[in-house]
Amino acid sequence: MSTPNLRDKLDQKIFDAIYSRSLVYNTCWEDPAVDRKALALGADDSVLVITSAGCNALDYALEGPRVIHAVDANPRQNALLELKIAGIRKLGFDDYFAIFGEGFHARFAELYRVHLRAELSPFAQEWWDKHANWFTSRRGSFYFHGLSGLVARGVRAYFATRPRLRVAMNDLLGARNVAEQQAIYDARIAPQLWSKPVNWVISRQFVMSLLGVPYPQRKLVEAQHDGGVSGFIRHAVQYVFRQLPLADNYFWHVYMTGRYRRDCCPEYLKEANFERLKNGLVDRIVPHTTTVTEFLLEHDEPVSRFVLLDHMDWMSSYHPEALVEEWEAIRLRAAPGARILMRSAQARPAYLDAIRIGPQQQRLREAFRFMDDVADALQSQDRVHTYAGFVIADVPA
Repeated sequence: MSTPNLRDKLDQKIFDAIYSRSLVYNTCWEDPAVDRKALALGADDSVLVITSAGCNALDYALEGPRVIHAVDANPRQNALLELKIAGIRKLGFDDYFAIFGEGFHARFAELYRVHLRAELSPFAQEWWDKHANWFTSRRGSFYFHGLSGLVARGVRAYFATRPRLRVAMNDLLGARNVAEQQAIYDARIAPQLWSKPVNWVISRQFVMSLLGVPYPQRKLVEAQHDGGVSGFIRHAVQYVFRQLPLADNYFWHVYMTGRYRRDCCPEYLKEANFERLKNGLVDRIVPHTTTVTEFLLEHDEPVSRFVLLDHMDWMSSYHPEALVEEWEAIRLRAAPGARILMRSAQARPAYLDAIRIGPQQQRLREAFRFMDDVADALQSQDRVHTYAGFVIADVPA
């Protein structure tokens, strides 16, 4: 990777400043349906997942593993998961879906004060005391708040200025099959959407920072895609809208509309699953505000499943020594036969080939068994499709 120039360093400082004060992710953008196929969770599994918005930790809980450790260095992300867990324990389904499905509940302040606040940690209480209005906002949805929500709100505002494009997008989200999606996208969306101003805006680091993409990860995208960031985003959007059914693609639905439908939502927002979580499965989730390495070194329990999202992309540039330490900690705590999932802006993350661990300084591909063919097959099914790479690695049994 090239040495950061002055502008790159400034971009990173901006990212660090907003990340350290903000809720970045208001919903998860990793497809848990793909994860479940890769993880094959069982009743004895101990799972470590980076929290993000907590949606996927709740999804995995429905598979009934013994425990799920939701780990995130950003306490605001765990505050969101805590609020979701508290709501499952204390609220009825209709109120819960209004809050986290529709992103708006006129009586949220009352529900929070009476039923939810006492369930939260001190930091989460302080955060939601200040931000409870996100669920009663005149902007219409919780999902237009937080850093990624700002970008979603900007997209919505842009569509408001382009009525024909807005109508076409609504028609696309309501399409009955992939052939209909292709026809709408090709004739009515693509010609209007990918203008020079749009391509310029989505290539800016400030926008990437709002989406939780720091400078090093942007550089990884630029290095492997001829069209740069805007070209990669266009390719990803085109694949989703033209190749995958949108009927159950709740990721893009909430991003474009600010709300889920009851027939197009994460598994934890389906009534039967909500009741299963309430009846005990949610209690298997334990939030931890710390780094992955610190968690692994402080807990001597073996972990059989790791879901590490994409954080290694930026660690590989700014904290390469810490990345090696993390892999050392993973090997130390991984149960025999454990499985590791991660995502990357690169189809084949080059930094994984450079890391050496253990007294023998083994390459990762010598210490772990990488399941590239399985990962590639599952990656093609991913309904989000904003990562170029999906990595699966197994620990020797």
